[in-house]
Amino acid sequence: MEIFSAVIQLLGGLAMFLYGIEVMGDGLKNSSGAALKRVLEKVTGNVVVGVLTGTLVTAVIQSSTATIVLTVALIGAGVLNLKQAVSIVMGANIGTTITAQIIRLSSIEAGDSFILMLLDTDTLAPISLVVGIILLMFVKTKSSKTIGDIFVGFGVLFVGLNLMTEGVKPLIGTDAFTSFVGILNNPLLGILVGLVLTVIVQSSSATVGMLQTVASVPGSGITFAMAYPVIMGINLGTCVTTAMVCSIGSSKDAKRTGVVHIAFNSIGTILFMIVMTVMQKVNLFGSEFWVRNVDSGSIANFQTIFNLITAIVLVPFADWLVKLSMVIVREDKGKEDYHPELNTLDEKLYISPAVAISESVKAVTAMGTLAMENFQKSTRVLLKYDPVLVSQINQDEDCIDQFTDRADHFLIGLAKNVETEWDDRQLDMLMQTVPNFERIGDYATNMVELSERLQSEGAAFSEMARKELTLICDAVNEILRITVDAFSKGDNEAAKAIEPLEEIIDDMVMILRDRHTKRLKNGTCSVSSGLVFMEALTYLERASDQCSSIAVMMMARNNEEILQNHYDYLREIHSGNDAAYLAEKERRRQQYIKPLKEAP
Repeated sequence: MEIFSAVIQLLGGLAMFLYGIEVMGDGLKNSSGAALKRVLEKVTGNVVVGVLTGTLVTAVIQSSTATIVLTVALIGAGVLNLKQAVSIVMGANIGTTITAQIIRLSSIEAGDSFILMLLDTDTLAPISLVVGIILLMFVKTKSSKTIGDIFVGFGVLFVGLNLMTEGVKPLIGTDAFTSFVGILNNPLLGILVGLVLTVIVQSSSATVGMLQTVASVPGSGITFAMAYPVIMGINLGTCVTTAMVCSIGSSKDAKRTGVVHIAFNSIGTILFMIVMTVMQKVNLFGSEFWVRNVDSGSIANFQTIFNLITAIVLVPFADWLVKLSMVIVREDKGKEDYHPELNTLDEKLYISPAVAISESVKAVTAMGTLAMENFQKSTRVLLKYDPVLVSQINQDEDCIDQFTDRADHFLIGLAKNVETEWDDRQLDMLMQTVPNFERIGDYATNMVELSERLQSEGAAFSEMARKELTLICDAVNEILRITVDAFSKGDNEAAKAIEPLEEIIDDMVMILRDRHTKRLKNGTCSVSSGLVFMEALTYLERASDQCSSIAVMMMARNNEEILQNHYDYLREIHSGNDAAYLAEKERRRQQYIKPLKEAP
């Protein structure tokens, strides 16, 4: 019965330990996601800089797998290239050892020292939990939840470790435990144990923590000669997880990153095993060194030294590892992707919602740019039919439609992972901006259809109609440019210039409809071309309306009143009480309405 209770306590402690790592890691990723992206984007082709970056990022988010997954996603997004990714992967192995160094705090003996007492996990864990709960339940700020998660995760992690330690104690000396320890006398079996446990647990940090917990219990019998092969197996085990992540629905470079990680850890393990075996055979450091019982600190130190030396030895051969990965994962001989910038949204980015939001903005900006360029081409086609431009517009429209479907699915999935209020508002803006840009692309094809109708009917615009269309097309193309530029930069001040121009475009449409109606009555314009002119005005006006909607959603991120009621906001600024709005509107009036009215 005691053994059963011990096993239950051990498993419960393991569950709390894994949950603590998960919660703390999520809190760290959410609180530092934007900063991590900035750090990763600044990685150059310098391998040493990449290694240091990988070490730093992994130390912050407490997961080498998370760092590699994020790196793979950024490769797909075009932020990183393969060589940069390889150096980050090398650094990730070093950064993950920080977790073991944190876990060794559980072995601190406080004695009479007040400072050591604070570092003792029996004191640190409850304090961390109390601080975390206060932040989560009573402090209502943007950052309190993520910081609270970090503190709660940290506390739960050590409570789980303490439970595991208490659960292991009754198992010491049992036949099952003795048999398990006996297996570790064989280094190859030790490597296999570490590998299998890591694949099952899906976390090298957690597996090392388990080993530290078992080894720290008096009488466990875990010697240094038993422990180091297990640690090497743990490093190999994390490659399996990474390889699975890198191989599913990823680019060629992403798969190559997985290959490099496997090669890097495998070569490091083989070389280290050879060196350690020789050292043990020649009895370097003395026989007591190899048969002494290890503690939590010794395991943490060896893991750090192993990964650090492996990186130092293999960094000079980074280019060779890249070439090896390119031999194993070859390029397809097929045609390159058309507009690859639209194929960057990868669900692996969900691991860091802040990074996923940032990459979504870049991808949607690329979509908006393509829609804008398509619309600009369509205005040229409307005034002068060009089959080459028509073909380009139709091809680009297919890309826009395909991206819209992918973006909708990606953003819906991302909504389940977003935790901060700002990211949530950013996501709302993105989800409403995608269909707005998509409609602008649709209006471009509508304009092409109008041009084809003119072409098939042999009709043409009058000289006056062409001049009028040119002027309003210039206005609409300008509002599209301002919108895409403001959206890409997240510039609310620039977005404020959209609505005055949109209102001027509405006025232009009214003036031109009235004029064209008179031309139709006077017979100076054919019915066929007249109908096309009227429909073109409709699409031009609708395109500017989409720009207005995007601008409002951008400003709603920082303004609760706009977020709650867009129409009240528009009604208020249209009422004429905003001096800056009126000044911009007057400037646009002089630019577009005045020359329109001066035309004969």
